[in-house]
Formats: sequence, structure tokens, C-alpha cells
Amino acid sequence: QVQLVESGGGLVQPGGSLRLSCAASGSIVSISSMGWYRQSPGKERELVATIAAGGSTNYADSVKGRSTISRDNAKNTVYLQMDSLKPEDTAVYYCNARLSLYTSGSRYAWYWGQGTQVSVSS
Repeated sequence: QVQLVESGGGLVQPGGSLRLSCAASGSIVSISSMGWYRQSPGKERELVATIAAGGSTNYADSVKGRSTISRDNAKNTVYLQMDSLKPEDTAVYYCNARLSLYTSGSRYAWYWGQGTQVSVSS
């Protein structure tokens, strides 16, 4: 069993900042990629940013330069620092992780959190 819990969402004014956190727990052998996706009403879930175990990152063009993804491997936690927020950043943000469990024969699979709401409005 694995659980990913997001936190840090909320209401912020345009130009403001938020820091999202996601902690993974369970019988985890290892975690490769971790990342953030988002989904707003009427739109498909889209990638925001990902980070590999070694620290390499990639960002969606829409957030590049405004967001920073990081991770703490000791805590199985991934963060997303979001600055200069825009109304179009409003969405539910979902944490995801590619990880293996002791009960899965070291096979990797993708897991998702329940999401945290980010609302950018004046």
C-alpha cells in the first residue's frame, strides 16, 4: 500500500506564491520520478513539472521560469515552489510518483495523490 498526500494549496492573489508539498509513504523500495500535474474544469490533466531521483527536471512551458520543483529523498517528498502566479494557474494539482513496493517484486508503477486546490484570483 502506498499513499501520496499533497498540501500547500490555497487561494492567492495574482503575482503571489505558493509552495506545494507531497509526501509518499508505504512499503516503498525506491522512487524514481516524482512530479506534479494539474487539472482545471473542462481541461485534461497536464504535466507541470517532474524531477528524477538524480535531480534532473523538466517543466511545462507555461510554468517554466516561475516554478521550481525539488525533492527530499530522505523524506520521500517532492515540492513545487510556484511564484508569479497567474489566474490560469488555477487548478487542482496532483502529485505523482513512479515507485516500487516490497509487495510488487520491485516493479515500478505510477501512483497519484488526491490533489490540492490552487486558486489564483484577486
